[in-house]
Amino acid sequence: MSNILIIDDEKAIRKTLSEILSYEGYKIEEAGDGEEGLKKFKEKAYDVVLCDIKMPKLDGIEFLDKAREANPDVPVIMISGHGTIETAVEAVKKGAYDYIAKPPDLNRLLITIRNAMDKNNLVTETKVLKRKVSKVEEMIGEAAPIVKIKETIDKVAPTDARILVTGENGVGKELVARWVHEKSNRSTGPLVEVNCAAIPSELIESELFGHEKGSFTSAVKQRIGKFEQAHGGTLFLDEIGDMSLPAQAKVLRALQEGKITRVGGDKDISVDVRVIAATNKDLLKEVDDKNFRLDLYHRLSVIIIHVPSLNDRREDIPLLVDKFLADICADYGIPKKGIEKDALDALKQHNWTGNIRELRNVVERLIILSGKTIMPDDVHAYVVPKR
Repeated sequence: MSNILIIDDEKAIRKTLSEILSYEGYKIEEAGDGEEGLKKFKEKAYDVVLCDIKMPKLDGIEFLDKAREANPDVPVIMISGHGTIETAVEAVKKGAYDYIAKPPDLNRLLITIRNAMDKNNLVTETKVLKRKVSKVEEMIGEAAPIVKIKETIDKVAPTDARILVTGENGVGKELVARWVHEKSNRSTGPLVEVNCAAIPSELIESELFGHEKGSFTSAVKQRIGKFEQAHGGTLFLDEIGDMSLPAQAKVLRALQEGKITRVGGDKDISVDVRVIAATNKDLLKEVDDKNFRLDLYHRLSVIIIHVPSLNDRREDIPLLVDKFLADICADYGIPKKGIEKDALDALKQHNWTGNIRELRNVVERLIILSGKTIMPDDVHAYVVPKR
């Protein structure tokens, strides 16, 4: 249900508009002057605001200026019985969505509100899409290990050296791979990602190297594998410690010779691929346990980049929280929420077993369940859900 804020010092006008719009299915809140309206506007997310111009304490034009500063994406429709063409022009120039004279034509008012909401939805969707299609998320952090990772990426990205990224789940290993690709000479080529842990062992070879039609029961047509898809670019093998030994042997050959053979095929296919691998496992221990090939380990680990856990870089938590607050609130189309220092300190003391992924989920939960400012009590209540 869409939320509309009506700001007007005439109670009868507020009541009439409220009854009409409630009947149309909107959720309505009212304010009797500009100051009260601005307070409510800053505390809650609204889809549209209807605002009178002539009001005590804070008039409509002043409200519009302050509302645009707080959240410029919310459409404000000005209504007035004392307006002139000059007033209407001034309101629109200052960012009002539209201007309607009193008494308003109800059909026009409803159409204007509907159009304003459509525009607001499009603005929100556009922001979300722009962020999703942007090349690479920023690597947030000023802790010494993160600074070292950034410096290493700058050095090794322009080369074709293979890289092994290590670290716990959720620390951002994929982001490191994306930045290496972005800063490499292959940045105009494809970045192809494969989660080796998510693919059944009997299908991993077909996924990586492709297959010929009829090579097995469900192979009804030829399939191009990830190595071929990544030709001229970068192949990111995530969770490579979970790859089967037969697949490891074929990956080793591809790295040694720059050639692959599709499952069921007999033709060698040349591939020009830079491989970046990532794992949350101790691969040398996996080698000792006969689960991972030592020769493949040496092929993959020309450069090793270790991404620290969030618990080892707690000083970066305020920066990460601020980033997540901005991004998630933008996705939801609401003003960015604040967070009390004590609440931030409480987050810094938490044991982040899920690392950055867990922190982002926690911030999203706090945004949904807290008021306009996240308080220490919110952190204590919502960060560790009761079982």
